Amino acid sequence: MDYKNSGVDIEAGYKSVELMKKHVQQTMRSEVLTGLGGFSGAFSMEKFKDMEKPTLVSGTDGVGTKLKLAFLMDRHDTIGIDCVAMCVNDIACAGGEPLFFLDYIACGKNFPEKIATIVSGVAEGCIQSNAALIGGETAEMPGFYPEDEYDLAGFAVGVVDEKDIITGKDVKAGDVLIGMASSGVHSNGFSLVRKIFKMDRETLDTYHEELGKTLGEALLAPTKIYVKALRSVKEAGVRIKACSHITGGGFYENVPRMLPEGKHAVIEKNSYEVPAIFHMMAREGNVEEKIMYNTYNMGIGMVLAVDKADVEQTLKAIQAAGESAYVIGKVEEGEKGVTLC
Repeated sequence: MDYKNSGVDIEAGYKSVELMKKHVQQTMRSEVLTGLGGFSGAFSMEKFKDMEKPTLVSGTDGVGTKLKLAFLMDRHDTIGIDCVAMCVNDIACAGGEPLFFLDYIACGKNFPEKIATIVSGVAEGCIQSNAALIGGETAEMPGFYPEDEYDLAGFAVGVVDEKDIITGKDVKAGDVLIGMASSGVHSNGFSLVRKIFKMDRETLDTYHEELGKTLGEALLAPTKIYVKALRSVKEAGVRIKACSHITGGGFYENVPRMLPEGKHAVIEKNSYEVPAIFHMMAREGNVEEKIMYNTYNMGIGMVLAVDKADVEQTLKAIQAAGESAYVIGKVEEGEKGVTLC
């Protein structure tokens, strides 16, 4: 009896590392001091000495049950983008610049080519957010996970000068809410998605005219990464007063998190076009509208609060970064919370 006979293939682990190296290398920044394969990753803080009070910000998250669709469709090249996005978008929400990322993959059996494909998506997410992929772990856990399944989670660290942290404390009545378009469902609410639609290849591979693609393609579309867009706004000289990443809990849970006490957000539902996938989900699952807005991003992945005078400059900066943005509401005096009308 040996380790391989018990279900853990060390040689497969070595092969996975070799196959993923080319993807990881593409994410490197000049501050990275170590190579792939060490016991830890080292990242120099030398460049941040010119900040008045450099402050680290961090985020950690997973992909959740969206992975089930990746398994069914045998599509593993974009799910890593979701993992990175869920972490770096939270960092960017605080005004931070992502520096580096670490991933954790746990699987029932290490198929090196599959692991490398997953990591290629992680690397793409890191490239989109300018974060270095400086380490990770692939854990082969036979008997714990089925052979063809895995879990994926990540951890990111960023930096921001303390004076530039976005806290929401200066939000005032009259400030304008700007929403940045999502790519679809992103990585939240898939437990409900899997109840609405039958989870088999025939259903997922069916083309829908209203979606312009198959159902599976629409649902598996990777989460938008908003790091470059938020950086563009900052570089345009606009001060973002508050920021909310619309993840699990939708508008009703996440928008109030960006507001100080005594301020209330009012969002106009018809201020932008809700993507077709959400209309289909509500119709096919007989899901009432409030539940949809309390579960999903409904086409808006990030909400910013800016001064009324900065609206046009903010929209231009976001568009210059390649994203779509809309004026979706305003801030009023009132009990902390959000009204959708």
